[in-house]
Amino acid sequence: MSISSAMKKQFRSIGHGLSPVVTVAGKGLSAGVMAEIERALEDHELIKVKIVVAERESRKAVVQALVNDCKAELIQEIGKVALIYREALKPHPVKSNIR
Repeated sequence: MSISSAMKKQFRSIGHGLSPVVTVAGKGLSAGVMAEIERALEDHELIKVKIVVAERESRKAVVQALVNDCKAELIQEIGKVALIYREALKPHPVKSNIR
């Protein structure tokens, strides 16, 4: 799944006003966290995830694992917040952040 640079720019603009919906902390990408991220991606398509990991390399590894496991696209990563996108199978026009 590849997104054009114009779409990424639009998604970054939308993401600016979003708050993180999921926080990944000390236990990492547990089954519960992954289930919540999957639900949020299916509902909203574009979400922010807060990664509370102290070391930069570890944080980048968690973000990459998250994107790979969810089959999502990393739009932007600033500090401890990642903006990710995955198109929903059945998008809901009211819940979706991009529709």
